[in-house]
Order: sequence, then C-alpha cells, then structure tokens
Amino acid sequence: MDLEGVSRSHPIKKDSWKTLLTLAYQSLGVVYGDLSTSPLYVYKSTFAEDIHHSETNEEIFGVLSFVFWTLTLIPLVKYVFIVLRADDNGEGGTFALYSLLSRHARVSSLPNCQLADEELSEYTKDGVVPAANSAFGSSLKSTLEKHKVLKKVLLVLALIGTCMVIGDGVLTPAISVFSAVSGLELSMSKEQHRYVEVPVACVILVFLFALQHYGTHRVGFLFAPIVITWLLCISSIGVYNIFHWNPHVYQALSPYYMYKFLKKTRKGGWMSLGGILLCMTGSEAMFADLGHFSQTSIKIAFTFVVYPSLILAYMGQAAYLSRHHIVASDYRIGFYESVPEKIRWPVLAIAILAAVVGSQAIITGTFSIIKQCSALGCFPRVKIIHTSSKIHGQIYIPEINWTLMLLCLAVTIGFRDTKSMGNASGLAVITVMLVTTCLMSLVIVLCWHKSLFWAVCFILFFGSLEALYFSASLIKFREGAWVPVALSFIFLMVMYVWHYGTFKKYEFDVQNKVSINWLLSLGPTLGIVRVRGIGLIHTELVSGIPAIFSHFVTNLPAFHQVVVFLCIKSVPVPHVRPEERFLVGRVGPKEYRLYRCIARYGYRDVHKDDVEFERDLVCSIAEFIRSDRPECNLSPEQLEDNEKMTVVGTSSSNLDGIRMSVDEADFSEIASTSELQEIRPTEKAKKRVRFVVPETPRIDREAVEELQELMEAREAGMAFILGHSYVKAKRGSSFMKKIVINFGYDFLRRNFRGPSYALSIPHASTLEVGMVYHV
Repeated sequence: MDLEGVSRSHPIKKDSWKTLLTLAYQSLGVVYGDLSTSPLYVYKSTFAEDIHHSETNEEIFGVLSFVFWTLTLIPLVKYVFIVLRADDNGEGGTFALYSLLSRHARVSSLPNCQLADEELSEYTKDGVVPAANSAFGSSLKSTLEKHKVLKKVLLVLALIGTCMVIGDGVLTPAISVFSAVSGLELSMSKEQHRYVEVPVACVILVFLFALQHYGTHRVGFLFAPIVITWLLCISSIGVYNIFHWNPHVYQALSPYYMYKFLKKTRKGGWMSLGGILLCMTGSEAMFADLGHFSQTSIKIAFTFVVYPSLILAYMGQAAYLSRHHIVASDYRIGFYESVPEKIRWPVLAIAILAAVVGSQAIITGTFSIIKQCSALGCFPRVKIIHTSSKIHGQIYIPEINWTLMLLCLAVTIGFRDTKSMGNASGLAVITVMLVTTCLMSLVIVLCWHKSLFWAVCFILFFGSLEALYFSASLIKFREGAWVPVALSFIFLMVMYVWHYGTFKKYEFDVQNKVSINWLLSLGPTLGIVRVRGIGLIHTELVSGIPAIFSHFVTNLPAFHQVVVFLCIKSVPVPHVRPEERFLVGRVGPKEYRLYRCIARYGYRDVHKDDVEFERDLVCSIAEFIRSDRPECNLSPEQLEDNEKMTVVGTSSSNLDGIRMSVDEADFSEIASTSELQEIRPTEKAKKRVRFVVPETPRIDREAVEELQELMEAREAGMAFILGHSYVKAKRGSSFMKKIVINFGYDFLRRNFRGPSYALSIPHASTLEVGMVYHV
C-alpha cells in the first residue's frame, strides 16, 4: 500500500497515455491487492449466522444486490469521483485531509508553526491560496481557529481514523491469508481441516512478516502480475458460473432485491450487513496511495479492471449458489465451492499469492502511517530503515513489524474462523470511511469553497449509508468487533499521551526562554573560553534562546566559537522542496557567532544521513553569511523581536551558492575555475575544508572573516548537544495530568528511541545533558 516515490516525477496533467497505463498497471499490484481478495470471504461472512441460504434465492440475490450497489456508490462514486480530488499536493489519506484542513483553518497540531511556513511552495499549491469563502465557510473557519476544543476534536477524529488503519494492518493479513488457505477444506474432512488450516495460515504470516526487512522493491515487480492473474481468474470463473448455472442472475442487480431481502430477513438481514461491507475493504487504499501514482491512473485501474472483475466474481458466486441449496455447513458457502473442481488447486495457489500481496500492501501502508504520525509529533520516535536507495518511500520499522506479527498471529489463533475476523475487519474499515466522510465535508466548505448545501448532501448521503453498515458492525462487538476498538484505543492513548507530553514540553521551553539582555550582558565571549569548533544545540524552539543554553554556559568552562541553535521540524505539507529546506538567521549581534538554523521537512520527507545533512547545514549558514546585509544598531528588544530568517536551500539545489569541499589532500589538487574565488584556512589541518564562493556579488571583508571563522570551526569538528529531558507534572496538577505525564509520557520516552537515534546523529560527537521539566 505504500510504494512511495513510484510516480513522483509524473505530474497528472502531463502524463501521456503510455505513462498513465503504466501507472494504472503498477497500481493494480500496490493499491488493489486487498480489495481484489474480498470475494474470498464476503459471502462466507455474510451467511455465517444471521441469515441462511434458502431455495427461494431471495437471500443470495439480495446480498448480491447489496454488494453491487455498495461497490458502485462508495468505492466508485465516493472515492473515485469525489474523494480522490481532495489531495494534499498529490498525497492522499486521513493525514492528507487533516493537513489540508490545518492549513486552511490553522488548526495544526504542530506547536512550532511559523508564518514563514505558509510561504512554502507546497503550502500555497493546488488552490490553497486564500479565496473568497462563503459566509458560512468564513464563520466555520473562525470558529475552528478560536476554540481549542474543536481543534482537539478534529485531531482526535484524524487519529481515530489513523488508528483504525493501523488496526486494519493487523486484521487484513489475518483474514486474507486465512480465507485463502480455507480452500484446503474441500480436499479433506472437516476434522482434519481444523488442525491444518490455522498452522498453515500462521506459517505464511510469519514468513510474510519475516520478509519485510528486505523491502518490497525486491519482489514488487511480481505484485501487479499476481493481482492481474487473480482478477482474470475470478472474473473468468464468474463468467463461467453465470452462463453455466444462472444466466438471469443479472436481474438481482436491481435495488428491488435489496428491499425483498430486508423485508424477509428483517433483523438478521440488517446484522448481515457487517459481512456485506467487507466487499469494499481496501477501498481506502485508493485514496491513501494517491501520492504514489496519479488520480487518472487509479481511476482507470479501478473503473475498467478491478470494478468489472469484482462484479463478475460476485455475480458468478451468486449464480452458482442459486442452483445449489443443500449445504452441509456454513463453510460450503465459501468462494472455493463455486470454483470448478479441476482448477481448484491452481486457484488456491493464486489466491494465497494474492492474499500475501494484499497483506504486504497494508503492512507497508502501516509503516508509512506510523512515520507520518511520528513526524507530526503524534507517535513516539521509532527506528526507520529505508529498504531501497532508489525509492525513498519504501521503509521498514522493526518494532512495528514484530508487533503487527504477534497481534496478527494472536487474532488468527484466537478466532480460527472467518466470521469473527470479518466482524473485526468490517468495523475497522467502515470507521475509517466514516472519518473520511466527516473530514471531506469540511474540505468541501473550507478548501473547495463550496456552499453548505453540497457538504450537507455529501455527509447525509454517504454518511447515512456508512452509518447503516457501522451500526451492523458495532452490534457484533462481542463477536469479534471489539478487537479493532481495543487496538485503536491502545494506539490512540499512545498517540495522544505522546502528543500531549510533547506539547507541554514545548510550552515549558517557550515560557523559560532566556532573555536577549542576559546574552548581551555576557559579551561576545559569553563569559567563557570560546574554543574552535561548531556546537549544534538541538532545540524545538523556532525563536528565542533555549534555557538549556544558559545551563551549558553557566556549567561549562568553555564553549565552541560557533554555536548553532538547530531546530528540525515538520510542517503540515507532504514535501518541502530542497531549495526551501533551511531557515537561517542570527541570534544576537554578529560578533557573537550565534546562529539559528531551522530544517523543515514534510510529513512524507526522508531525513538525510548525518554526513550529507552536516554539509547542507554548514553550507546554508555560509550562504546566509554571504547574502546577509549589515543592519544599523538595534536595541535588545528589536534583536529579540525582529529575528530575521533567510530561506536557504540545500547545497545540491543551490548551484549558484557556496559549495564546500572536505578532504585530506592538499588544496592544489582541486582545480578552481575563473568564475570562483577560494577562501582557505591559514593553518595546516588534517581535515581540510574550503568554501568555493561565487565572485559576484562581491562580499565585504567582515563577511570574509566570518566565513573564515566558520571554515576553521568546521575543520575542528562538530559537536551535537542534546538536552535529555525528564518531564514531570508540576505541583498542583490534577491527578489525571500526573498519571499522563509522570507515568504515561515517561514510560514512552524511556522505552522508545531517543532524539539522537531518530535524527541519525553520530553517537561519538553527541553530548547529552539532563534537565528536569516541570510542566
């Protein structure tokens, strides 16, 4: 579900037909693996207990009618024609909708947002530039911005949808693989099958999760052929069953059969909707994986390949069952019963492969969602491994992978039947869809600037349909549906506790910032010895002097000659362009050699390794020094309030800017051009550093000296200074706050990755200083 970067270079409007068809072909393997395997378990889950197949065929035709209209209205009409248009600069999913809304209404959960972030290219793309809102739209926007409670409700709603997707990452592999393996039931007795099915499914699941660290790029080329073969297989079997058993089954597509079905089955029919809704499991992947392909390619693949194949498969199963009414037990309603006996074993093999592909998609998508949550401060830091050097979106998170595997095995061994798994998976799927519907209604008003009428129509029509299915799933809470609720509750608590603790810690940093007057009173030497080297002080603050700096100055006898307050922050856009990566400015007067550097990343961006990041960081400061214009003397208040920040790109994106060369050879070995002038250090050093600076525009002598100092400092080395925080609830806090901060947040902080690991900072040059935060 997450092969990020597959189509990053293919803008939608410029795609040729060849490119579109190629992307549509690739999307079949990445996006539709889960959705295409749903015929394995939909009828079996529907007829598990609530309704029974009778000779009148009213039940089977009613279910077919429900399946047809459900697939038509929700995946086709809602997602393909409406929701896919609500992309966040090409990205889709629950977080994309939340990001889109947070930029329009300024309800972002990120504490260190700046006005400068709104000038990013991705921030103002795709119609995000403020437009003329309707009166209701303006009123709704101001209401959301004023009330903190509404901001929290919006955040919790997005997190609930995200947690349900993670829960689906546990349930989808279990039900897909278990249903595929259930084809063994027709080749052995029921007693034998009971002891074979679960172990075989568990072995496949363990194998699936064990392969994750290799990355999907090694076997990804097989995904599309497997899914295409599977779709061709089920559609061909469907056509055969239609013509061989009941050519008139197409009449059941009429909505009249839904009415007859509900009239006859009543409460049992309503409860069976929990099984019917499984026909659209995986539909959310069309929107979630939008950033990997394009709207048109996903629409083509679903409308002309997936949708017809699924309809033919369900019609074929219904045609077969309409002529076979004597069933030994509910498992005879399964998919494999309608497969001709001669090809059952090949179909079983293809089904297992298709189930693995569908499971792989949702597992990879879960990794991607965890990474996004972590980037936006809503999940503890985890170890992220990039499994492909070419496709940077392919990631692997060991802790999450093994947690998903254990939970998946627990669900498979605990339930041992499709019915309970279906109840659990159905609730997770429909909850995500309800969240998407709610967020989309806000997008229609706030982002698309449509009238309230269209938003109300959207939420009433699709919301009522999904609410019907949601009620049918929720009624089976004790029969398996409690699993996604329990999983989502646990993940939601982890996310909210981490977000709350992080936000309170940031508030403490803001309230305890050091005054600029204190800095000026120390003088350029800061009252201590300034030694060669660059000191990087990591902080979450985007303005002001962090309290940890005063802690260093008052307790250490010496400090580096160049100090950089480094803030690595996420912004509510999917990607930040390399030429807009850094914001660089001064802290205090020029002679203090104190700089602030803010590195900005989108929630789908990949952080660079430490060597490349160091180079870009130093070059950005050098470029700032070169382009900085001296200002007249400012008062302490002006220095603190008017901290000017300059946008500087990475060295690879700024070809006309300063470049840095680091080697151990003599500089004479490196040729220079007539267009460039070199600034070299006066002393001989083992690690030789030079800046290559464009001749024009000419820089003044002070800037040359400052660059010289920066270069000497870089030669001496860089030290990363991190504050090891111990967050405690302050006296007088409520009992609940003490529980959340002193136990919940503290437990997560101790047992997940620390900032030095998460930011790929080399341990050898890291200095951690403990501080207690009373929030």
